[in-house]
Amino acid sequence: MRSDVQHFKLAIKDGIATVALDRPERKNPLSFDSYAELRDWFRDLHYADDVKAVVFGPNGGNFSSGGDVHEIIGPLTKMNMKELMRFTRMTGDLVKAMIGCGKPIIAAVDGVCAGAGAIIAMASDLRVATPEAKTAFLFNRVGLAGCDMGACAILPRIIGQGRAAELLYLGRAMSAEEGLNWGFFNRVVPQAKLMDEAQDIAQRIAAGPNFANMMTKTMLAQEWSMSLDQAIEAEAQAQAICMQGQDFHRAYHAFVAKEKPVFEGD
Repeated sequence: MRSDVQHFKLAIKDGIATVALDRPERKNPLSFDSYAELRDWFRDLHYADDVKAVVFGPNGGNFSSGGDVHEIIGPLTKMNMKELMRFTRMTGDLVKAMIGCGKPIIAAVDGVCAGAGAIIAMASDLRVATPEAKTAFLFNRVGLAGCDMGACAILPRIIGQGRAAELLYLGRAMSAEEGLNWGFFNRVVPQAKLMDEAQDIAQRIAAGPNFANMMTKTMLAQEWSMSLDQAIEAEAQAQAICMQGQDFHRAYHAFVAKEKPVFEGD
């Protein structure tokens, strides 16, 4: 997996990729370049066997302030419809790449998590936050609809329709406590323990059956648009595929031997 990225921070160690935006002096806004590079990196991640899980973390006490006002918002006001559609499709492609990358993503949220930053957290599989985290889907505060980058589809599935509607209509910040109570955050931990907690989750996932984890992530996404009968059949097929894998056999033999299984992802 390539690590020579230019527009965000990236470190890969022991099967875990740690990602963060890298403009802490401005609360880590996204630019056209960082959007595109993140999209391309997550697309390539699907084929990277050396990465088992991803931690998307904060930098300098903030997760991300969203699209850069001067580098994105300003230029957007001067674009024609074709150019605007090219941009909005690119940002949506980042979410699709995250969902389709085959690797569980843990968002470690601290401080400001707004706009597209909130979307990145939303598109992750698990979310850990500090008490200082403030998450805002603030699109309507800049005169735009709340239906940005899949927010109207994904956010209600995480926190419920009414709560999602409140955040998308008002553009107000969701506190860490609200996020925990509403199911947006899996847990809230002190700031000093945030990355340790996220890395611990990632390590536990990375030590698991990675092919099976990929299948779980795939089915979590695909079953949104299935009927219950279709979902049960799809899961029957997915599980039968996993039963042909060596990790299933390793788990069985380890159980018989009263040992802890060591998974290898095949």
